[in-house]
Amino acid sequence: MPVVPPPNQAPERAESTGRAEQAARGEGKREYVQQMFSDIAPRYDLLNHVLSMNIDKAWRRKALRALQWTQRPAGSYLDLCAGTLDVGAALVKQPGFTGFVAGADFAVPMLRHGNGKASREVLAPVGADALALPFATTSLDGAIVAFGIRNVADLDAGLREVHRVLKPGARFVILEFSTPPSAIVRTFYHLYFHHVLPRVGRLVSGHGSAYTYLPMSVSHFPTEETLAGHMRRAGFTTVTWERLTFGIAAIHVGTA
Repeated sequence: MPVVPPPNQAPERAESTGRAEQAARGEGKREYVQQMFSDIAPRYDLLNHVLSMNIDKAWRRKALRALQWTQRPAGSYLDLCAGTLDVGAALVKQPGFTGFVAGADFAVPMLRHGNGKASREVLAPVGADALALPFATTSLDGAIVAFGIRNVADLDAGLREVHRVLKPGARFVILEFSTPPSAIVRTFYHLYFHHVLPRVGRLVSGHGSAYTYLPMSVSHFPTEETLAGHMRRAGFTTVTWERLTFGIAAIHVGTA
């Protein structure tokens, strides 16, 4: 016997999707993103790896190499928009790393689900907004953000804040989704990103719009060259970027 959904299910989903689209455009982004990531925290790691078919792990490794932490192996580093601390944990486990990583995120439930990935002596979760980091000016030896910079409510203010806390010469690495330049790749990319991913994400996470927000937020995010311009205006020099996996993602690197 078929199950008939409650009469209000479709309107609720439409309203949820509407909020996701507004947030992707920047309207009420801070509040939406904070609540959304808090809601999906228990399933976040699983969905990340499943929906990316584990490609995200290789991207993160490449981003860590771009950080060039080996030049300051005993330094203090920032994992910005740290989520469940995957990147910070990967950094402190690198052979030869003897420093410290602060994993900052304003969705505290995400940080809680990262507990146990590394000792707090080397990886400390910090509940903090990317626009008001609790670190002294020119105090950190490097910073990295993986798939989080597009969720910052004010991109330019966030970039300036990262620049503020970095020592002169320190590197800032951004790993973020992008839109493939190839029309053929873009067709399959949009099919997966806008149709398959939201359905699977909604089913596994139980959240009505989190994985609808994801492709929308990427669509509204600056292109690689435009993001590089934002970084330069925030004070970063020698800004470079590289596309990954047919342009599905990109790594940007700037020097404070």
